[in-house]
Amino acid sequence: MLKYAIIVAGGKGERMGAKTPKQFLNLKGKPILMHTIEKFRTTFQDIEIILALPENQIDYWEELCALHHFPFSPKRVVIGGKTRFHSVQNALNLVTKNAIVGIHDGVRPLVSEGTLIACYEAAMHKGNAIPAVDLVDSLRHVSKQDNTNNAVTRSCYKSVQTPQCFASELILKAYQQEFNPAFTDDASVIEKIGEAINLVDGNSTNIKITTPEDLVFAEALLSL
Repeated sequence: MLKYAIIVAGGKGERMGAKTPKQFLNLKGKPILMHTIEKFRTTFQDIEIILALPENQIDYWEELCALHHFPFSPKRVVIGGKTRFHSVQNALNLVTKNAIVGIHDGVRPLVSEGTLIACYEAAMHKGNAIPAVDLVDSLRHVSKQDNTNNAVTRSCYKSVQTPQCFASELILKAYQQEFNPAFTDDASVIEKIGEAINLVDGNSTNIKITTPEDLVFAEALLSL
């Protein structure tokens, strides 16, 4: 079955304290975003990648691709919207039916090949698949109403990652909805139309690089 990967890269780098958008920051010799795209291309050689970027970053991205002689530069680049939801919505305009669509954060370059394969295969059989990992820290629920807090059972919660993969007819239908601030990821958009979400095992190193500490950690992991 045809596979798509929508790579959403709309970061500004504010939490990084950097002027350069975080997806373009250097990681082991090349921009983070290039590592991410390369992982999809090397895992699925026939995958169709659609990159969503802010309009004012597209020329810079093309310059970086030329500078690094990047062989996996996506042929399809769409202008991102005012939110992640709208960026995905724009990218979905390029998706045909009868395919599996994976939606991935551009700043998650350490997703494993195993996680990618598991997500796409599960979505092919079940309609959707979301990678998730167990939590290792203890959790407490904080009530803002009365300023109290209490312990909660850690095993009842998961940390969710990307790519979040869906049958194309399902994700196209879901993104016909109006934007809702409660949409925290693509799975929450799907849930809104009454679909149950299927979890698959993610990989613990599949971090979203948003802080300087994350970048140091990613550098270390790639050096192993």
